[in-house]
This record gives sequence, structure tokens and C-alpha cells, in this order.
Amino acid sequence: MNIFNLIDKLEHAEHELQKTEFVAPCVLDGKVRTRLDGLVRTFAPSPAGFEGWGVFQPDGKRAALVEPASLATVERYLALFEPLRVLLVGKLSERSWVAFPANGSDMAQRFGQAHPMVVHLVDGGRAFDTVIARTDGGAWWFEESDRRADPRLAEDLRDALRHMWHPNRVRVRGMTPEMRSAYAMAWKEPDPESFDWTRPEGPKRPLEEALRRAGGQLRSYSDEGEYFNVEWATAEGKVHHSAIDKDDLTVISAGICLSGRDRDFDLQSLVGVVEGWNRQEWW
Repeated sequence: MNIFNLIDKLEHAEHELQKTEFVAPCVLDGKVRTRLDGLVRTFAPSPAGFEGWGVFQPDGKRAALVEPASLATVERYLALFEPLRVLLVGKLSERSWVAFPANGSDMAQRFGQAHPMVVHLVDGGRAFDTVIARTDGGAWWFEESDRRADPRLAEDLRDALRHMWHPNRVRVRGMTPEMRSAYAMAWKEPDPESFDWTRPEGPKRPLEEALRRAGGQLRSYSDEGEYFNVEWATAEGKVHHSAIDKDDLTVISAGICLSGRDRDFDLQSLVGVVEGWNRQEWW
């Protein structure tokens, strides 16, 4: 095929692509890609800021979101790629996590080498959860939680991390070398200015600090197992009750209507949101 025939072929394929819908994942502020005659085409998603799985229609250099992709469509897309069990380590953004292979030998055998990776579009993950991820060769995408994994191990590791146990001191029955590596990645040298979970005052100090930095004040709290039930007051003295995640102080339930976006905030940022809501600046 000479160069002119090749150009004609690509122009024809480009024309056909503009009439074709395609399925693709999209991270926040990222691009969407599809393959055209072996060449990868990249588009800016429209609307900007979309994150998730979508069905897109090319429109010049942009790809318009036709509709969110159904679960069945996402499953068919991901089925094209090899699955891998991975351990979530730390959150980079709302739906992107650093992860580590749950079985290093398995990854090395099937993917060439074992190494940490970033898994995108994670739904409902927590540190040390085992999930299934698949790669398209350029990025890793979350598929589902691994139902075969023992949730007790992840919970024990989260508990050790809350207490800031040094990686060399962690003793969890059933812990694998990969889990120890994941724990070491998640563990950070304690900051002298930060809270020490081993202190007798328990979680009171980080709750107080988070609220104080935003102008709020802790009134009381209770340990409800998976979360803290926090009674706190704004600078104007208005009292609120919120359910706060014990791991990272993420809001589980704000105590006001945030249209399901409670987990977009942590305890510190919640103060400003609630004060705005009190002044009817929210929504």
C-alpha cells in the first residue's frame, strides 16, 4: 500500500469513527481513548470533569458523553483483559488508589514483573481491601471487590495502622509478604505534631484538631465501632451531629442534606460546608 492509499484509508476510518459510539473509562480531568485501525485516538471528554465509565460519541477533538456505561457493558469491556488480585494501599484521589499485587509471583509470571500500580475508578474501597483490577496496557481499572479475601485481615491491618504500629512490629495471623509490603507502603513515620493513637486520650485530639482548624469546636464523641458519632459546634455555636469514618475522618453522614455527597468531605472541610449551609449558601 503506497502512502496515498494509506492516507485515504485513515481518512475513511476517521470519517467512520466520527459516526461511531465507543465505550471508555475516564478519570477526573483525564482523556478518553479508543483504537482506530491499530492507532490510538485520544479525545477530551465532554462534559469536562466527567469521571467514570461512559459511552462516547466523537465530535472533532472532543468526545461527547452519550450516557454512563451500564454495568454489563463495563463487565464486557473489562473481560477483554487479564484480571489481577491487588491490595489497596492508599487513596490518591476520590476514586484512584495506589495498590500492590496480592500475589507478587503471580503478577511477575503473567505481567513480567511485580510492582505497585495505580488503580482507577475504585468503588467503595478501603485500605488493605483485596480487589480485582484489570489493565488495558496503559492503566489499571477496578473491576470488583475480591469476595474470596478474608475481610478480617484487612481490618486487622487497618487497626494496626490506626495505632501506627511500625511495619516490623505488625503481627497479624495469616498476613502474607505482600500484605506486609502494602502495610509498609501505607505506614508513615509519625509526625511529632500529629496525633498518636496510642495516647490515652484516644481519638479526641485529632477530632478536636480537625474541627479547630476550620473554626469549629468538639462537644463530645462516641465510638460506634466503624465510625465516630461526633457532636460539634460551629463558630456561631450551632450544634451538629455527624458520623465520621474512624480511618481517615471522612464524613459518612454529615447530619444535613448533602445530596449523597457526604463522603466528598472530611471533618475539617465539613465545618465550612455546614456554615455555608446555615447561611443558605450551600445548594
